[in-house]
Amino acid sequence: MLKLYYSPGACAIASHIGLEEAGVDYEVEKIDLRSGQQRTPEYLAINPAGVTPALATSQGVITQNSAILAYVAQTHPNAGLADLNDPFAFARLQAFNGWLASSLHPAIGKALFSKPPLEGEAKDEAVKIALEKYDLAENHYLAGPWVMGEDHSMADGYLMVFTRWARQAGLLDAARFPKLNAHLDRVQARPAVQRVLEAEGIAAV
Repeated sequence: MLKLYYSPGACAIASHIGLEEAGVDYEVEKIDLRSGQQRTPEYLAINPAGVTPALATSQGVITQNSAILAYVAQTHPNAGLADLNDPFAFARLQAFNGWLASSLHPAIGKALFSKPPLEGEAKDEAVKIALEKYDLAENHYLAGPWVMGEDHSMADGYLMVFTRWARQAGLLDAARFPKLNAHLDRVQARPAVQRVLEAEGIAAV
């Protein structure tokens, strides 16, 4: 059985949603980032990088949301969470998820979760840079009603991670980001996502 190591509300929720949407038989183990559980020898033996998510499979451990989502989509093709018959479409999905991981996540992470917290001009500049990334998603990447267009995919739960964080922080302005706000509401309304939110003990925003 697959086993997902996650931290509630962190970016690993994308993989948790992907597993639930795919109807996978899996189990989860909560890693408490606040207490430093990710730095214990036991968890470092699973993921030496000391972060979540990590997905234990019969072949070994997979890390990184984009890799886990691709793995789940490919091993559970009947779920229809990626177009596996069109290499170009699958590459587009991978490109978007890669952008989330390498561009949007670091930008909003710096603005919201830097330690020590950013203040003053440094905070303003970090927020400005992050919001410019959200502009890209709003105006260019979100095809609508789902990320890839008419079909829900592994990209949607992943994008939700960061729109959820932005809304919690009061940064997802409805006038500036109408498509992203509508998309967040649409994703959070999905039964699989509601089950994940309940399982992680967090609420829709």
